[in-house]
This record gives sequence, C-alpha cells and structure tokens, in this order.
Amino acid sequence: MAEIEFHLATINDAELIAEMNEKLIRDEGHRNAMSLPELTDRMRIWLRGEYEAIVIDDEQSSIGYALFRREPDYIYLRQFFVIPEQRRNGIGRMAIAWMRENVWADATRIRLEVLVGNSTGLAFWRAIGFSDYCITLEAEQRGVPTTNG
Repeated sequence: MAEIEFHLATINDAELIAEMNEKLIRDEGHRNAMSLPELTDRMRIWLRGEYEAIVIDDEQSSIGYALFRREPDYIYLRQFFVIPEQRRNGIGRMAIAWMRENVWADATRIRLEVLVGNSTGLAFWRAIGFSDYCITLEAEQRGVPTTNG
C-alpha cells in the first residue's frame, strides 16, 4: 500500500474537496443536483465557518476527505469519501482510526448519516464499529419545490 498522509484542509482545498464531493454525491445516489461551482462555493462557506476537513493523500494525489463539525457532545461527520480506485484497501478504516486518535481524541461520540440505498457505505460503517442510532423518515409534498441538501 502507498504511504498515506493526512492534512487539515484550508480554504485553498475547497475546490479539490468539492470535486470529490461531486463524486460522493453520485456514488451514494444522493439527490443533490448542485453544480461543481455551487459545491465549491458551499465548501468555501463551510470551511470558513463551522466545518473542518481532513484531506487524505497518497504519494501522488489526494484520494479522499472527511468533512466534520464539532458539536458539544459529539463529532458530526457530514461527508467521508475515498476515491473508488483506493477503496477496499483499508484506507477508509485507517483514515477514521487516524482521525479518532489525532483529531477527535476528545470526542465521546461520532455521528454520521448514511442514505438507506447506500448499502456499501452502511456495511463499511458497521464493519468499523458504528451502530444504528436512529432512522429519519420523510415524505415529499406534491407541488412544493425541493431544495438541495
């Protein structure tokens, strides 16, 4: 396995993270229809505000990221992505373990959400020790415009 490194994202990483976020949206089947420029703008706002991100790098390029927010009682992991070519090599597991030890060491809990159709993602999170906590249900109103999440 290539040497893996992690770095705290800065505002200069917003476009890179947004590009990976666009791939994450497709991979997990999310209905977010934001364009890459919109995702980049949103990422800049998040990184200037309440969110932090860790970028995962190998010897040649950036291969993933984690976007999270610190809450009083837990870490809210909003997005986590490893490029498809690097999946199933232990990188995701290694990244979460590294963040638990080096970034989230003072947190008592980590929370995240997985779309119900993302069976691969759900299996990954369960395999590394996460368990079901709640299920969010929704119903769309007919004739009411939806917004991007």
